[in-house]
Amino acid sequence: MPEPSVAGSSIVTRRAIVDIVRTAVQSSYGVTGFADPSLGRRILRWIGLDRPGIRLSTDGGLRLEVYLKVAFGIPVAEVARQVDSAVRYSLLRATGVEVVSLAIHVDGLRYEPSAVQRAHAIERAEPIEEPAPPEQVTTTTASAEGAPRRRRRRKDS
Repeated sequence: MPEPSVAGSSIVTRRAIVDIVRTAVQSSYGVTGFADPSLGRRILRWIGLDRPGIRLSTDGGLRLEVYLKVAFGIPVAEVARQVDSAVRYSLLRATGVEVVSLAIHVDGLRYEPSAVQRAHAIERAEPIEEPAPPEQVTTTTASAEGAPRRRRRRKDS
């Protein structure tokens, strides 16, 4: 007879939560990277002691602050909604914990001229027309009996 299961507990580290949030944010459409909220954080990141963009607090529930950079030309509110949904879903699915508070700060826009120029070129491009079928050329040759014979062939080029 199998033994009854006993409820247990699991511990999730802060680093694991930050990694889940980072993955969810980076997979969201329109996010180009994380931003540093202060000069002190920038210095810590430059030294290699801190990762940019996410502040985590567990006082009274899970509270997050995310600092982002968004691609130029994409609606910021739409990106923020996408990030909010992705972070909440990922944390609930991975840990079973709901987020009490999630603040998304957009700290800048990233402008990539080559991507914008390509997008404008695609918008302005005319539809590609199908090439016309090759013209048919009729030639007349003489047969061995002397009667003219007609032969059709396609014109190359």
